[in-house]
Amino acid sequence: MQASLPSVQGTLTDAIEAFSGERVTVQGAGRTDAGVHALGQVAHFDLARDHDPGTVRDAVNAHLRPHPVAIVAAERAAPDFDARFSARARHYLYRIVDRRPDLVLERGRAWRVPRTLDVAAMHAAGQRLLGRHDFTAFRAAECQANSPLRTLDRLDVVRVGHVVEIRTSARSFLHNQVRSMAGSLANVGEGRWTPDDLADVLASRDRSRCGTVAPPDGLYFVAVTY
Repeated sequence: MQASLPSVQGTLTDAIEAFSGERVTVQGAGRTDAGVHALGQVAHFDLARDHDPGTVRDAVNAHLRPHPVAIVAAERAAPDFDARFSARARHYLYRIVDRRPDLVLERGRAWRVPRTLDVAAMHAAGQRLLGRHDFTAFRAAECQANSPLRTLDRLDVVRVGHVVEIRTSARSFLHNQVRSMAGSLANVGEGRWTPDDLADVLASRDRSRCGTVAPPDGLYFVAVTY
């Protein structure tokens, strides 16, 4: 929620109140910075009155228009379900278009890097980040997490046509962690770093050694596993 700026949480809260007459607390599975996309965000809220899930979805969506937010599905949850704390894994995608021409249809939906990236080297480097580590080097200065320790379960880098996709999963991520990893992996793809260099940055626990933080345009919150 932001006092003077629009947010997804605030927009959802207003739409639910317009439908139900109740001012609720909407709890999401994870935060997304401005410009980041969410394909599979999950949120929960409690209503005093019982409603059919389909009615909730359609009624809230009617009040969300014309904002770029839509509820894809709604269902009743168990009393102890919490969208944030019940999550077992969060899955993110980062998209890079490595070409010289500017983006047109992909503008705002990917990061353009104006040279061909070595995807195999990026994937090899990404494997050096798997497991439980102190990710201070890939953590935003304003991150509010109590600990920089995180367990990275997956980090795959593949080419799909003209797009380089970085797919990563963990139970939780630090603020800017995925974008920081994506920017550093791009350094490897450009040949400026080796996989060993990336491992050294991780081990340093030094934020100043991280590569450029990739822009929010290419980041997608894909799904949550419960």
